[in-house]
Amino acid sequence: MTQEMTSRLVIDYRNATDHAVGADNGVSAAELDAIQSYVSEQHARINAEHASQVQRWQDLPDNIALADEIAAFAAEAREQYDDFILIGIGGSSLGAIATIMALCHPYRNLLPKGQRVGPRFFVLDNPDPEKVKATLETVDLSKTLVNVVSKSGQTAETAANFLVVREALVNAVGEAQAAKQIIATTDPESGILRQMATEQGFRTFPVPPGVDGRQTVLSAVGLIPAALAGVDIHALLAGARAMRERASTDNVRQNPAYLLAALSVLSDTNHGKSMLVTMPYADALFGISDWFRQLWAESLGKKLSTDGKEVFAGQTPIKALGAIDQHSQVQLYTEGPNDKLIQLVAVEEYRDTVAIPEPPHADLEYLKGGELGQLLSRERLATAWALTQAARPNLTITIPTIDAGIVGEFFYMMQLQTVMAGALYHVNPFGQPGVEAGKNATYALMGRGGYEDLKAELLETPTDADAYICS
Repeated sequence: MTQEMTSRLVIDYRNATDHAVGADNGVSAAELDAIQSYVSEQHARINAEHASQVQRWQDLPDNIALADEIAAFAAEAREQYDDFILIGIGGSSLGAIATIMALCHPYRNLLPKGQRVGPRFFVLDNPDPEKVKATLETVDLSKTLVNVVSKSGQTAETAANFLVVREALVNAVGEAQAAKQIIATTDPESGILRQMATEQGFRTFPVPPGVDGRQTVLSAVGLIPAALAGVDIHALLAGARAMRERASTDNVRQNPAYLLAALSVLSDTNHGKSMLVTMPYADALFGISDWFRQLWAESLGKKLSTDGKEVFAGQTPIKALGAIDQHSQVQLYTEGPNDKLIQLVAVEEYRDTVAIPEPPHADLEYLKGGELGQLLSRERLATAWALTQAARPNLTITIPTIDAGIVGEFFYMMQLQTVMAGALYHVNPFGQPGVEAGKNATYALMGRGGYEDLKAELLETPTDADAYICS
């Protein structure tokens, strides 16, 4: 029997409107009305593409059988392994990091084994030699499970890190045992990693075909690490389904994903808000800001429109954390360039309460009887007020608490928000041609066959280079 729930997320966007911050800075009711017919048209297109198996990411919350398989695998693995290394970059790691940060003990790696659910969690994303070496020195390789995540197996950073970890694992436990301690999340049929897994006997899970890497958080890519850490992945998927149901309307004011997309794009194109700040008031949700940053930037930052015109579209995403960034970034947000839309995330009830003790000094009497979560919430209210007073548009996304269902809601809403934003910008939110250019340059510089001409071009030194080098 599948778990079902109702969407609980609330959006208050009054401070992003012209009534609160003026006509120059805020979106008007007339602007939302003006795009309603286009949103309805694009809603129909998205649904038609989904029906024809183009936007297959929307089906991920329904894969209960996969969630069952992963949950069973994770339950067994949690008993076998003390350490877990996830090897992947971008969409192959950010979603897992966000989920575990949101739903697990913030210091879970430091907890004794008996108090910790699942193995310690380590991520090798950047091919930083210091971090990779330190990770291998920290884990017990004889009790370490390795999950390499790459659709093709050709991503240079992931491939390099995996080769290093695999060699260390083979040296520690032997080749046959090493193969039993490696799982590959990859294309179900083709690619280098799929070939290696078949040849060497790694257990595999699928990267869903037809889904971009940054939209795989609700697939095996994100679910395996989450389940190993003790997250209720069925509740995660149920939250995503709840948001999908709520976001099934074409009404721009009633569909939370479409509303956020419209506010963001209209703020950018009509009001000069070229940056979008996501600022949760909970340390646990900071990883979602980081995950969303990649999703928004890589999906919408496009040179060409869908009809081939140069548009250089996109809104720069910024991650911030309340209340920490009230003491750093908010000074810029309130008095610097008025070029940002700020979305705050509020938590009605934190999972823990910590009372503030009796102050020993009269100047601290205002904290008497207070509680830390109360203080954090009031700081958020103060920030929203200060931003609005300075005519800086802002909105608040409120959740009742932080649980697996809410995290699933965020993941689905933000993905659909990004797809509709792509439609409003008239760009294709899928694919990443700018990223591919950098990948090809890396292949060339590392000596991969077939990239010789590009390597020669990259290594050619301009005649006037010395004039621009400080040494």
